[in-house]
Amino acid sequence: MRLYEGTIKEFKNLVNENKLAELLSGRFFDYYGKRPSPSEKTSWINSLNFVKNMFEIAGLEENWLIIEYELPFSSKRIDLILFGNDTNNKDNVIIIELKQWSNNSIKKIYPNGNILVKFGTHISEVSHPLIQIEGYYFYLKDFLMIFDEEKKFSLSACVYCHNYSKRDDKGLLSNNFKKYREKYPFFTREDVKELGEYLKSKLSNGSGFEVFNKFINSPIKPSKKLLDHTSDMINKQQIFTLIDDQIVAYNAIMSKVKKLTEKNEKYVFIVKGGPGTGKSVIALELMGELLRRGNVVYHATGSSAFTNTLRKILGNRAKHLFKFFFHFTKYKDNEIDVLICDEAHRIRRDSSDFRIPRQFRSNTPQVEDLIRAAKISVFFIDEFQIVRPTEAGSVKLIKEAALNLGVEEKNIFEYELKTQFRCNGSDTYLQWLDNILGIRETEYQYLTKELKMEFKIFDDPLKLKQAIDKKNKEKKNSARLVAGFCWPWSNPLPDGSLVKDVKIGNLEMPWERKNQFWKWATDDSGMEQVGTVYTAQGFEFDYIGVIFGNDLVWNKEKKRWEARPENSYDTMVKRNNPNLINHLKHVYRVLMSRAHKGVYIYFMDKNTEDYFKSKIKS
Repeated sequence: MRLYEGTIKEFKNLVNENKLAELLSGRFFDYYGKRPSPSEKTSWINSLNFVKNMFEIAGLEENWLIIEYELPFSSKRIDLILFGNDTNNKDNVIIIELKQWSNNSIKKIYPNGNILVKFGTHISEVSHPLIQIEGYYFYLKDFLMIFDEEKKFSLSACVYCHNYSKRDDKGLLSNNFKKYREKYPFFTREDVKELGEYLKSKLSNGSGFEVFNKFINSPIKPSKKLLDHTSDMINKQQIFTLIDDQIVAYNAIMSKVKKLTEKNEKYVFIVKGGPGTGKSVIALELMGELLRRGNVVYHATGSSAFTNTLRKILGNRAKHLFKFFFHFTKYKDNEIDVLICDEAHRIRRDSSDFRIPRQFRSNTPQVEDLIRAAKISVFFIDEFQIVRPTEAGSVKLIKEAALNLGVEEKNIFEYELKTQFRCNGSDTYLQWLDNILGIRETEYQYLTKELKMEFKIFDDPLKLKQAIDKKNKEKKNSARLVAGFCWPWSNPLPDGSLVKDVKIGNLEMPWERKNQFWKWATDDSGMEQVGTVYTAQGFEFDYIGVIFGNDLVWNKEKKRWEARPENSYDTMVKRNNPNLINHLKHVYRVLMSRAHKGVYIYFMDKNTEDYFKSKIKS
């Protein structure tokens, strides 16, 4: 998505005629189905006037530019991208981060690179603009193939903080950020002439349109799959480029790790985020960096499928570092430097369940066992992914447990990840999904044709299976079929074959293998098995095929969702569960948010299918 593209000359005319902000606002509405916030529209008016001035100083007119470029596979946008040739006739692309920050808006700058900035009446913690632009720089390098040819195609980045004066620097220009300024120039209010010269040196030889065309038509590399890179993340180096809110959370956690030897304090971090916001990416990048630093660190989840898959990938040498939540009942206080709790919504009330090995059983709240064991505990959580009554993880639970254990309130930190990387970066899709399932109200009531991800409803479950098979033939293990728990789950037969429990019309398939269910997401055999929410949660695919069962249906007369426990075989969920309907909504939210590129779906209940169709605009 690009809100505006054209020549600098056309851009300057639109600014002079006060037409550009309205044009951007209209295109924003066409794409997102809503109006931009008043603050965003005001920022366009203010910043783009300064941009016009810098172009005039640089003497640029025929170069092309993009305003508000949406990153591949992400909902995050780059403010400004410029195109042209330098004096050596080399193709150049320059990305610019525009900031309206004044000196008075900077409230505090942390050594880790996070900054407290006042926006109107509220204060937010964000990353330093230089760190932010570096994230965008490497993100484009990661995804656009044209930048593989560095000798022909150059990418540069800079920051223009047009309301900020270096004469009264509040720390943005301190030596802490010198290494970034050496790579990405930082221009202030007084530097407009220098900025003009910088742009002139890289763009003054014209050919903006040709470079622009090469850029927008560049092949995009496939998005990185977490499990494909887990081994390198843990054993070698950082693999994923973190951006914006991910950087803020990562920096805050690492800054406290560096102080472990200085202060005898406990810290608790809570990192919230919906599907595809990078919770597990940050968790594993943290894990790898901490291990390289020599810290005592463990990764824990409540998911057998996810943890066992990580153990398989990393092998015997590292498997002991990946545990379940119940493993920490016998640890001494602060025995661990950092405990990373991924999928913290799956924390149980305690560790007394009969299925837990006897040596780990405890009646102490499980969350307290986790916090007590570590100097720093980090919880990655999405409360809308709680799918069983025994799962009790919540932000409130974690905060209360921390306070009960004597953690000072100032040492409990909460961050939220909002940038979306799954579902082709479509935050619109996930908000629509939450809305239609009645999980939370959002502004997106309809799915529109502008959606970047493919969403297709099938009237035949066999055709759904064939569509998923086709994707797996094009790229092995790129797609999976999942379903609501509406059929029995049989043990393998004596000869090892699986019972085809999932039966709808001409479709007959087995569930994942009961004694090796954790292999379903990554093993070739999973392509011929149907997964449940318990094996799909925590994983991602290019395409997901969903059989929406009749355990959750839309009552069109009463206009509400209803649970049908008689159609469910998930005894752990439906037995004496007053919250059954919410758990089922969460189940289908999880299943329908596993994909990067497309969601294919078959509805067993036709009223439910009709309801979904009524919320899709062609």
